[in-house]
Amino acid sequence: MNDETLNMSIRKFLKTVGVNSQLTIEKAVQKAVADGKLRGNEAFPATMTLAIGKLNLDVKFDGEIRLE
Repeated sequence: MNDETLNMSIRKFLKTVGVNSQLTIEKAVQKAVADGKLRGNEAFPATMTLAIGKLNLDVKFDGEIRLE
């Protein structure tokens, strides 16, 4: 195993997840505000799950999204 290759591939994966997750959340929030489902000043819980089947890894991360 090459630790540097592992580290770089994990970082690349996490960067992809981070960027795409942020864009997806932003679009969903903008749509919900435009549709009147959100006022734009809420905070709500969010959950992210990291699953890697081959490693039998399934980890849940909890957080909060705040609009103001």
